[in-house]
Amino acid sequence: MEWLDSSEAARYLKVKPRTVLKWAKEGRIPAHRLSGFKRVTWRFLKSELDSAMLSPPSAAGSGGSIEQQI
Repeated sequence: MEWLDSSEAARYLKVKPRTVLKWAKEGRIPAHRLSGFKRVTWRFLKSELDSAMLSPPSAAGSGGSIEQQI
């Protein structure tokens, strides 16, 4: 299991860290929220990101894949 922080996940997905955090908050990509004292930290499993990128978009979603939104 390889865990990534938001910056590492952004480099892996070839988007900006802000985009990764937005997608995580919206539920577009699988993310694990860790509550800290002053702020929330997000962690991402590389294998889950791979699965999310390869899976077809769901009918309940926005109707487009993440690749189409970049």
